[in-house]
Amino acid sequence: MRAGELTRGSIDRPSPSPRAGRKRHSLLGMDLSDRLFGRAAAQLGNPRGLPGRVLGHLLNQGNGSATAAAVEVLDIPGDGVVADLGFGGGVGLGLLLGRFGESGQVHGVDRSATMLSAAARRFRRQVATGRLALHEAPIEHLPLESSTLDGAITLNTLYFITDLKGALAECARVLKPSGQLVVGIGDPDVMARQRVTAHGFHVRPLAEVTQALLSAGLEVDQHQRLGSGRNLFHLVVAQPL
Repeated sequence: MRAGELTRGSIDRPSPSPRAGRKRHSLLGMDLSDRLFGRAAAQLGNPRGLPGRVLGHLLNQGNGSATAAAVEVLDIPGDGVVADLGFGGGVGLGLLLGRFGESGQVHGVDRSATMLSAAARRFRRQVATGRLALHEAPIEHLPLESSTLDGAITLNTLYFITDLKGALAECARVLKPSGQLVVGIGDPDVMARQRVTAHGFHVRPLAEVTQALLSAGLEVDQHQRLGSGRNLFHLVVAQPL
């Protein structure tokens, strides 16, 4: 058979170049990586099932110091009524119960049924005695009466809220006129560089968050910076106008 001649039944295919093979593997790796980050983002926004329970423990470890700082910021008597809005793994509930649970009351609100179940098991005694009330709901629709809270904290929740003004208006609604809201967010510049935030996160500049608070009837009273570099975190304390 002469060079270039095809035998019956043979197929003439160009030989794949090594570069093309590397490109395909790279694209497959990027696709897999994107899917993993997408699933992680979905779990962070609404933890579910066994992965959600595991994530809850990780959130408690990662958010413990910032949540403790947020609880410490609250200038409220020990018999106050307080809430953790979007409590996730529940570290904030434990801290609020430790400070206000003896003579006050704590509310926990989260849209994740998995996190609600975990908190109900962990704090079953406090729930049974009425020191803790748990609610399954998004921050945009808080199942609380108006002007009932002396204080509330909400950390790492604003990224998953589309209607920020509406959600903050709900927070303002449930606060007493003398109440306080502590909002905690990761540094927007740092978060914008994280791959997971490209999958549905709403990463907003601090100025936009401050303006949204004001539009909702809440005036910023304090701004604290925690940590530095990749761990920079912001606590914004607001009160009703």
